[in-house]
Amino acid sequence: MKKIRVRYAPSPTGHLHIGGARTALFNYLYAKHHNGDFIFRLEDTDIERNIENGEASQLDNLSWLGIIPDESPLNPKEQYAPYRQTERLAIYNAIKEQLIQEGHAYECYCTPEELQAERERQEALGLAPMYNRELISEDEKLARKNSGMKPSIRLKVPENKVYEFKDLIRGDVKFESKDIGDWVIVKSNGIPTYNFAVVVDDHSMDITHVFRGEEHISNTPKQLMLYEMLGWDKPEFAHMTLIVNEERKKLSKRDETIMQFISQYKDEGYIPEAMFNFLALLGWSPEVEEEIFTHEKLIEIFDAERLSKSPSMFDKNKLKWINNRYMKELSEDKYLKLVKPFLVEYYDCSNKSENWLNLLLLLYKEQISYGKEIQGLVDIFFNDEIKYNENCVEVLNWETTPQVKENFKKQVVTSESWDEETIKNCVKAVQKETGIKGKQLFMAIRVMVSGSEHGPDLTQTLLLLGKETVLNRLGE
Repeated sequence: MKKIRVRYAPSPTGHLHIGGARTALFNYLYAKHHNGDFIFRLEDTDIERNIENGEASQLDNLSWLGIIPDESPLNPKEQYAPYRQTERLAIYNAIKEQLIQEGHAYECYCTPEELQAERERQEALGLAPMYNRELISEDEKLARKNSGMKPSIRLKVPENKVYEFKDLIRGDVKFESKDIGDWVIVKSNGIPTYNFAVVVDDHSMDITHVFRGEEHISNTPKQLMLYEMLGWDKPEFAHMTLIVNEERKKLSKRDETIMQFISQYKDEGYIPEAMFNFLALLGWSPEVEEEIFTHEKLIEIFDAERLSKSPSMFDKNKLKWINNRYMKELSEDKYLKLVKPFLVEYYDCSNKSENWLNLLLLLYKEQISYGKEIQGLVDIFFNDEIKYNENCVEVLNWETTPQVKENFKKQVVTSESWDEETIKNCVKAVQKETGIKGKQLFMAIRVMVSGSEHGPDLTQTLLLLGKETVLNRLGE
């Protein structure tokens, strides 16, 4: 049986996007489930749009997620190298010449202006735009060739053919050649087009399965033409559904309601294992109800037949919930290492001891969803004044609250120390003296000292606030 080989082939024109990360992940999971190889190669021929460190950014963020390529430009196998398209131009050129010699491709000397005018003419007639082989005469072609004009190379689309393939997600898919005009395989500058280069790359790298976004479905018949003309075995195709936002609209890079790039989640203090887990559920569902899986478990249970046929919603709240689950499982040391930088970046911690900072952060370990969320969450420990929302004002206006305030302040003033036991005894004494208990006691104290009806453990909160701050907030 042929070894499974899949690939993720981004352009270094941007950083690792959510959609690209999911594509890489599903390819990776499929390969690892079948003891195959996951290959990273680079489609870098759009030189003008390539960004500095684009390749490194892609690889670094994949590595952060735990998606490690078996082969890449940094980890090549000699029989498949090189892994960058700009280093494979001689390979494409040889295949181009073969196609021309065999009558499958030809030189095209049409100008961009002529092509645009013909396109507009066809559209005006209500026709689907398609290349016209008779756009210029043979004499004009020869004249332009003799003048030194550089041609593009077009594939000669066969007539009256049906191209079929069985998509691993969508089932049988068909295209008719009459709907596809002769298309460019090599531009006039000698750079191959995507549909040409990707076939050459996939064949020469022994790619067996191609998992990619549904926007590539229309590219598939063009690629099938090449496989057939060159006598090559085609890979299996699987076209994954769109990722949509919470309004069920296609996720666009201009959509500012969702962070678009993996590096943003890294910078916000998300856990890579949680992101790996979340992305795996973005268009794929396990057989079981459980949604929290280790890296190894996802590899074990991944089944391409359970990839969704419907658009996948990027649910920000679900991601936070999953990340919170992973936060809770972190050791104290790993949790502190992740979250503390966000705390000291945002607040003036110069007069706080390391022990106090650690206790404060651990107080929120069960609650916090991601590292940067700590910013704003612990304002009450750093700001002198607190603001009361409408719900808090309502609590302050309870009939019993003044009595709780007076008695609790008396207990705090007379306490000789400030530790957990002392604080618990102060609250018990208030309950004993006033007869007030439950919500009317505990929430009243919380609101008076923190400005919030809810929060972490009350005793720990009072301890970290300190006796002086508690008395200041109880006021007159």
